Amino acid sequence: MTLINNRNITRAVLILSFILINILLLLGISKVLDFLNSGADRISMLHLEKETINTYLPKVVWESIDNPGRVMEPNTLKTIEKDYLFSWYVKNKSLQDNSKAGIADYYTQNTRQNLYNTIKNNTKNEITIESTTLKHNPKLDFYSADGQLVVFTDKNVVEFQKVYQKKKLIAAVQDTATYKVMMLLEDGFWRVRHLQKIEKTTFPLDTVKSNSVFKIKGDKITKYNIDFTIKGINYYPKNSAWDTFGNSFNTDTISKDFDIIKNAKLNTIRIFIQYDDFGKADIKQEKLDKLKKILDLAESKRLFVIVTLFDFYSDYTLENWTLTHRHAEKIVSTFRDHKAILAWDLKNEPNLDFENRDKSNVLNWLEHMITVVKESAPNHLVTIGWSNSAEAIHLADKVDFVSYHFYNAIEDLVKETKNLAVITTKPIVIEEFGVPSYKGIWNLRGSNEKEQAQYHKKMQALFKKNNLAFMSWTLYDFPHVPDQVAGKWPWQKKRQKRFGFIDVNGKKKPSYLYINH
Repeated sequence: MTLINNRNITRAVLILSFILINILLLLGISKVLDFLNSGADRISMLHLEKETINTYLPKVVWESIDNPGRVMEPNTLKTIEKDYLFSWYVKNKSLQDNSKAGIADYYTQNTRQNLYNTIKNNTKNEITIESTTLKHNPKLDFYSADGQLVVFTDKNVVEFQKVYQKKKLIAAVQDTATYKVMMLLEDGFWRVRHLQKIEKTTFPLDTVKSNSVFKIKGDKITKYNIDFTIKGINYYPKNSAWDTFGNSFNTDTISKDFDIIKNAKLNTIRIFIQYDDFGKADIKQEKLDKLKKILDLAESKRLFVIVTLFDFYSDYTLENWTLTHRHAEKIVSTFRDHKAILAWDLKNEPNLDFENRDKSNVLNWLEHMITVVKESAPNHLVTIGWSNSAEAIHLADKVDFVSYHFYNAIEDLVKETKNLAVITTKPIVIEEFGVPSYKGIWNLRGSNEKEQAQYHKKMQALFKKNNLAFMSWTLYDFPHVPDQVAGKWPWQKKRQKRFGFIDVNGKKKPSYLYINH
């Protein structure tokens, strides 16, 4: 009896196994047929499942799409533009990795062979090239009647390359050139058949336009052609330190704070925008709306604003340049005509990234960002907030005024500013300065509130005597400070919480008497 039961169990197991195997085979065949019927998706094959907003976003402006024969359809133009940009992206990645991946999907046979030869030669000589394009200005020349061929001229393409040999940087080159491009529709995809550089061009950097509120005259900032000295303060709402545009955003709170600042006879505030917080390259409309409310409030109070971009940002790799360009362009162009904006500050203390992010990468990124911002808002000034006067010499010839932060001994202020003035003829702004009113177990050599007041009294006397532009740090003491600002340890956070002229309870500290001269 037991033997019969064992045989029945074995038979049942074999039958069930046979059925299960057949089900799996059928599912597998179904998947294969689905793939063969649908065709391979080039974007998924290249692991570019996300839209170009996460990969590559150079600025593209079509000069003309007029064609004497067949009219260019909007959807076709969009597809051509997408495939053309991805051809550049794939080419850039291939030269960086010396890999052929993706080239066959975006280039026809003859054109891809030229790229293969370049990759072979670079591999042999241990050369790698990091590259990106920043601007494209295509003009349609021909679109065939059968819709299978397109020819266009891509004018003034701005390219930037960094060339390495044996992993050592040997050249960093910017080039502006015009290309003649031919693309063919093959297997439902537009591929580059011909890409020829036909000329190089150069352009001067846009300068501040004549209808600007603020201009530069020698070593002075002027407002409506009258000398203007910045007397300002760095601003966060008390309960939203390093999170101005977050969930606690409240226009009533900000309006009251602006009244305090205006009543102190200050004329300028500095605010901060974080790249991730505003949506990276895909700017969040709710953040723009909040920024507009702050700017409108400032204008209503007759306060001017320095807007610092890219706070906490530290990725300067070429691969992400176009994404940061689109981020800045969207914000800056949205407010290009706003009368409250005095200047765009491109980055807070970028020199602190020199060691870990490579100095040349940081400076190259900043230089190109200057161009992006000036083109997007030609009526506003541009500066960079360096952490000290020694580093403020970088790109001094590119910005409209030079900004540096001062946290050294009081007696060094005039000397440092005069030394900087020898190197640059641009206006100079002490964009941050201050001392915390914290003397305790974590900072035994610190300052109490009376000593903080004496510090500001002496600083204001120097600002007045030497007619220096200043922006203090900061209006409020903060109940909370994020770890990424100063660190997570008590001796780091305690100091950072107590730089304000007003304490966490809203009481003016002794230093408030010297918030201005």
